[in-house]
Amino acid sequence: MEPLSAIEAFVRSAELGSFSSAARKLVLTPAAVSKSVARLEDSLGVRLFHRTTRKLKLTEAGEHLFADVAGSLHTLQEALTRVSSERLEPTGTLKLSLAPAFGREYVLPVLKPYREACPRVLPEWHFENRQVDLIAEGYDVAVGAGLELSAGLVARELARIHIIAVSSKEYLKKHGTPKTPEELAHHQVIAFRSPRTGKPRVWTMRNRDGTEALVDPKPAILLSELDAMAAAVRGGMGVALLPTSQVLADLERGTAVRVLPEWYADGGPLLVYFSSQRLLPARVRVFIELLAAHFKQEKLAQRFRADR
Repeated sequence: MEPLSAIEAFVRSAELGSFSSAARKLVLTPAAVSKSVARLEDSLGVRLFHRTTRKLKLTEAGEHLFADVAGSLHTLQEALTRVSSERLEPTGTLKLSLAPAFGREYVLPVLKPYREACPRVLPEWHFENRQVDLIAEGYDVAVGAGLELSAGLVARELARIHIIAVSSKEYLKKHGTPKTPEELAHHQVIAFRSPRTGKPRVWTMRNRDGTEALVDPKPAILLSELDAMAAAVRGGMGVALLPTSQVLADLERGTAVRVLPEWYADGGPLLVYFSSQRLLPARVRVFIELLAAHFKQEKLAQRFRADR
């Protein structure tokens, strides 16, 4: 009988298409995964993968083996996880991805109670402005908005993000306050450069009566980071359309003011998302529960809304 580790190395390599991706998932080196699969091939006397410099492809024998063992492996691992989680406290590493400013303001407060609840877990939190591939990059969980979730992921909505127009008292005193979305065309607009198109992001704003207006003014400043846009607003450089979560602290401190208060755009749900395992590791489950409780305690879902 082949060791479970060899079967797992084969299944993960087949699922992810490379030894490197499988190694990240298994917390091993690519060489160790490759050798484990090679030993399995030698033991079975068949070749399981066609190997190229870019990707692995299953042979016919590999496809048959994968079809036979993949489901059983997941069932066995879930059973072992269930037994382990019932008697052991959470251990391992919690690898998390989140945006820098948002993470510092709204997620970092969860770190202390998380450490108290899971003292044997190492929090490895990556503050980064990108959507990560949870499975291929070995992340346990991520928090973000405006995301396209791939197959195999599950998300829990924390709040709804609205996009609002903000500026500084200094700028408005000098240039006047726009009264309608159309009047933004006559102001110094700080626009967001879309990473997908390379062009300024266009928003459709609506008011409480349901009237819509397309906001696509010529930008005076074009930036690719929300943190930088918020800083430019505080510096009196113009008007920007930003997520409520990005500027809530500035609005509450008075370092920014909302303009066009009757208008907002829908920025989509703010999500905590993770791999679609029926049995989540305890370290992930505890984090999600604490994060949801923090959002509820601080009433962040209500505070992020712009249509109150």
